[in-house]
Amino acid sequence: MRDFFIQWFERLISVIVVLMGVVIVIGALAALSQQGFLAFLGVMLIGAIYLVLVGGGMFLGLGVYQNTKKTAELLERLAAK
Repeated sequence: MRDFFIQWFERLISVIVVLMGVVIVIGALAALSQQGFLAFLGVMLIGAIYLVLVGGGMFLGLGVYQNTKKTAELLERLAAK
């Protein structure tokens, strides 16, 4: 049951990151139409940095969980020997 929630959490993170990317592009296009090309570049640049940091942080947290789980399983197998 735990693996079910972790797999769906990973999928949810992927969907959130894709939606964040779409929102950044839409916001950049809105800035282009109202403010100009410089605002478009600014929104795209800041949005890309934000997306990488937040998305990377979420995937990093999930990766730490997966690595901790693998380490615990390895230690259990070594202790059983």
